[in-house]
Parts: sequence; structure tokens; C-alpha cells
Amino acid sequence: MNTTIEKQADNIVKVNIDVEAKEAVNYYNNAAKRLAQYVNIPGFRKGKAPRNIVEQHIGEERIKQEALESALPKIFSEVIKENDFDVVAQPYVESYSYKIGEDLKIEAKLELRPEVTLGEYKGLNLEVEAYKTPEDAMQKSLDGLLQQHATTVVVTDRKTLATDIVVFDFDGYSNGEKIEHGDAKNYTLDLANSSFIPGFAEQLVDRPLGEEFEINVTFPEEYHEKKLAGQPATFKCKINEIKTKVLPELNDEFVQKVGPFKTVDELKADIQKYLDTQKEDIDRTNSEKAIFDKVTGDAKVDIQQSMIDREADQLVEEYKQKLAMQGFSWEQAVEAQGYDNIMNSLKEDAAVRVKNSLVIDKIAKEEKITVSQADFGAKLSELSRAYQIDPATMMKQLAQTPGVFNALSQQALNEKVTQFLADNNTVKLV
Repeated sequence: MNTTIEKQADNIVKVNIDVEAKEAVNYYNNAAKRLAQYVNIPGFRKGKAPRNIVEQHIGEERIKQEALESALPKIFSEVIKENDFDVVAQPYVESYSYKIGEDLKIEAKLELRPEVTLGEYKGLNLEVEAYKTPEDAMQKSLDGLLQQHATTVVVTDRKTLATDIVVFDFDGYSNGEKIEHGDAKNYTLDLANSSFIPGFAEQLVDRPLGEEFEINVTFPEEYHEKKLAGQPATFKCKINEIKTKVLPELNDEFVQKVGPFKTVDELKADIQKYLDTQKEDIDRTNSEKAIFDKVTGDAKVDIQQSMIDREADQLVEEYKQKLAMQGFSWEQAVEAQGYDNIMNSLKEDAAVRVKNSLVIDKIAKEEKITVSQADFGAKLSELSRAYQIDPATMMKQLAQTPGVFNALSQQALNEKVTQFLADNNTVKLV
């Protein structure tokens, strides 16, 4: 097999491949034998008809196509190995000439990994703003715990307060038309923690039981239903029930019921330990990000648009899955945000992800950082715990989805490179 290489723009190489006639014929004959297994030819058992008879029933072009599909992986593998190419996508054939008795001529293109030029990535000295735990963090934690164990009682002798839970009827209209799914009976709403339209819950405050009234709001400009975005709306409401939260008293008896504590001081000590650990985690994450941002920012790499487009396609699929989990469709997102706005944002993210990945791989190569079987096993165990599936079953599932398998390996490599950068650079928290 002879090859000639021509470098082109955007990290593409054009490869002209000549496969000797004898080898090309072998590919053709083997393909004819394989196809003969699936063709009923009168007078012959399957797979036993001579080549010329198979050609009459199937045609030379179909056999050549089968021969190429079988031969190309081996041919490309040899070309890549001989030239030490680092390809980032499947090679693609632009043209070929396949005549029996002559050399098989293939013209193909391979897309190579961009060359990364690293800046300084070891011995850096950076300053990062230290995370400061909010002064009211302890009190908020205690309040949250009390809220979790609060009880509710019905009140009938006063109007609603901003801290109440109300049960009410509502019926919504916008621009004179009834809002689809904009009505309900005996709907329960926590006024202090409302996810309704801004201004809705506030207008339910200071209302007596049984009163029928109207409230006026405006849908947000970014509202997912385009017809209602930015539009005024009126809701006819009626308060059916008012409930108030009763918080337990923070004392030793209470903390003994909610956890392995004997006193309030023990509970506070446990919360403080959590807050301290949280600060350490945030400081570490911010430090690692500062180092990585510096290293990737100083790295030089000319990324071809095709890599960014493929990564953007992957992000689109991830975005669609996220929308589905939230109860929305891709079509709804496009209608609300606009296709170009979504794609421009995703392509920006894709460009960052591609560069980050290339820089990580380059550092790993320079420092001979690899993913061992133990590293992969640790990630597999982590994934198994998350999905509550035993590792053996998880491994079988991954074997059927190579993309996830590769992603898990890449994630393990990312973590090892991140740790390497943390160990070989200095961050001062200020």
C-alpha cells in the first residue's frame, strides 16, 4: 500500500492511497463470499455460488461497496499508524477508483487534533479571593431546621400575613382571553416561598377569608410561553383557608429528636463543622478554577470550526435532556429564546469545552499522566453508587455505550490533571 500526504487548512490532511491490485481483489472476493450467504441463487446452496454468478444477481458495485466497508477500517488504521496521525474524527472518503485487476485508489481526508502550545503551567503564584461564610449562616441553618419541623394550624380570626400558607381559588385572564391552565381550585401556596409570577403572592397578603378580589400582574419578558411573555394579566381570587406555621422551640429536647445530639451546643458545633468544610471546599474549587483558567488562557491553539460544531451538537442533546427533565421541549425553548440565541450560546460553551479538553490532554501527554484501571474503577464505583447499580452491571451497560465509557475515562483524566495543577502551583487566599 502506497500513500501520499498533503496538509491542508483547518488541521486536515488529504491522503491518496493506492492498494495493490492483488489485495484489492482479495477484498472483493471475500465480500462476494459474504454477500452470497444472504442471496438465494437457484441451483446453488447459500454461499456456494461462484463469483460471476453472484455478480449477476447482486452487481459489481454492491460487492465493491461491501469490500470497501470491510477494508477501509484496516486501511485507515495502517495509514494513521504509519504517519503517527492523531485523528479527532472518522476519516471520510472523497472519491475512489475500484477496477478489478487494477490498484484500488482512494482519496480521503483525515481531521487531526490541533497542536496545543502551552504557556507556563507549573510554578505559578496566584491570588484568589477567599470565600467568607456569611455572618448569618449559622442562624439561617438553625431557622431552616426549625422550618423543616414546623407544624401548621388553621387561623380564622385575621387576614393573611406574608408568612402564611393560603388555600385559594384563582382564574386568570390576559388581554381579555382566559389563560390556558391558568385556573385552579383550593390551590395551596406558601406566600413566603412562592414561585408564581412576580407580584402575585404579595397581593394575596392582607386578605380576609372568603373575600373575592382581583390581582393584576405582568408576565416576565422571558416567560416560556411566548404568547404571555411581557403581557398584563388579571386573576380573580378567593381565599378559602389560612394556615400559619408554628415553629418548634430550639432546645435540647428538640435537637435530640432531629439528630444524634444531646444539646443545642452540640447541634451548633455540627453546623459550624459543616460551614467550615463548605468554606474549604469552595476555596479549593475557586483555587483550582483560577489555576486552570490561567493555564488555558495562556495556551495557544488553533481549533477548527468542525470540532466546535460537533461539540455544540453534543451540547444541544444535553440541553434537550435537561429541558425534558424540567417538563419543557426543545421547540418551546426555541420559541421563547430564539434558535440563533440558543445556538450562539451553546457554540461559545462548545469552544471553551474543546479548548479545555485539548489543554488537559496536552498536559497529560507532557507529564505522562494516564488513567489506570484503578482510576477508572473508582469512577465506575462512584457512578454505580449514584445510580444504585452494582459495578458489574454498570460495566456491562457501559460496554454497550462507548461514548459514555470514553466520557468516564476523560472525566477521570480531567480530575488527575486538575490535581496535578493544584499540586504544582501556589494559590494565596486573600
